[in-house]
Amino acid sequence: MGSSADAAPETRRIRLARASAICFAPIFVAGDGLLQAEGISDVAIADARPTTVAAFQEGIADIGATDVPTALVNLDKDADHIVVLGGMHSGCYELFSAGNVRSIRELKGKSIAVPGLGSGRYLTLSAMLSHVGLNPRKDVNWVSHPAPDAIRLLAEEKVDAFLGFPPEPQELRARKIGRLILSTTTDRPWSGYYCCVIVARRDFVRSNPVATKLALRAILKAAALCTNEPARATQTLVKLGLTQKYEYALEMMKELPYSRWRAYDTADSMRFYALRLLEAGLIRSTPQSLIARGADLRFLDQLKGELKA
Repeated sequence: MGSSADAAPETRRIRLARASAICFAPIFVAGDGLLQAEGISDVAIADARPTTVAAFQEGIADIGATDVPTALVNLDKDADHIVVLGGMHSGCYELFSAGNVRSIRELKGKSIAVPGLGSGRYLTLSAMLSHVGLNPRKDVNWVSHPAPDAIRLLAEEKVDAFLGFPPEPQELRARKIGRLILSTTTDRPWSGYYCCVIVARRDFVRSNPVATKLALRAILKAAALCTNEPARATQTLVKLGLTQKYEYALEMMKELPYSRWRAYDTADSMRFYALRLLEAGLIRSTPQSLIARGADLRFLDQLKGELKA
């Protein structure tokens, strides 16, 4: 059960947003016993396709995860339905190129495959391009393809770059497709910031602050499990049907730094990406206004003191 300092949760039902990104593993691992141990006995999984944010807008999910740029762009448009509770991890995105492209700057004039303009990959890569002085709206050619098609086109060198997240980078490396030119796990400044954050539906947080804190505690405990027992966490993903590629998922679980939530600053990560998106003309709000409107870090701050290192 949760800490004795916490009151009983206002609700014992939480709907977790099921997205296609398996790097959101702590959300789903938490639902496999850890949430229940915190007193959240009724855990449902809601389909969050196309995005977690869309599921919040539709009112069909309560807690989930998304990439930082997607959170910021949605906060810039409408702060009423999403709130950032804390960071989840850094390092899931890896940028692969074809041909002679060896750096992000060399993508000027090149074609980049993304699922669509406005997707998390598009926004994240736009931030990367902006960081090296390129204008993502003018200096590259975006082409829309689902990830499996984009991987095939990269292998055939019919596109010049593809930004993948697990299990795609693991597959690309195994199949020796493309050249890795940026890893957000190891390459600074990207490795120094969260790429993905834990988010919740704002109305749920307003109505259920105790349940929100208990859920966040379970997710942070799940992050520790992903780090300390990667095989067990991977089996949960397989059991839930989130992936059929056990070896790729296990590789991801061992690589991603899920334990950084104690050291990294969620607001700093939001500020970093917001500055890049502002430079690219993809948002209008200032970083500080987005943080003020869109981040509720009180639960995380409390849990940093309560959970043992």
